[in-house]
Amino acid sequence: MSDANVKLVQSLYDAFKRGDIATIVNALTPDVDWQVHGDPKDFPTIGRWTGPEGAQDFFRTVAQHLDAAEFSPHEFHANGESVTALGRYRWTVRATGKPAGGEWCHVFNIRNGKVARFREYTNTASFAQALRG
Repeated sequence: MSDANVKLVQSLYDAFKRGDIATIVNALTPDVDWQVHGDPKDFPTIGRWTGPEGAQDFFRTVAQHLDAAEFSPHEFHANGESVTALGRYRWTVRATGKPAGGEWCHVFNIRNGKVARFREYTNTASFAQALRG
């Protein structure tokens, strides 16, 4: 099952790079718990969303506030129903034109071939600073 889970996660990153958010949303459970850790007061894409509609709101918020300069997942580690991905991204904050980003860790929990839980850990201070300009 771990290989199938890694392939699922990799396909979601490929969809994100193509701007195909519908494919990502369709790969989520009805009760998906989507969270970017940090203080939501620091940046609009930090917080917690529930359900496919919530995840779609998250991606809409990303598109409203950020332009991608680099998005590079480079390591995938499977452990049963969990997949951990490590990578790097660089963004430009639209409101200020300032760069933000760095290394990240994403943890996906898979249930019956769909993402039931997502967690992102990253340098949220970089985003907060870029938003302040």
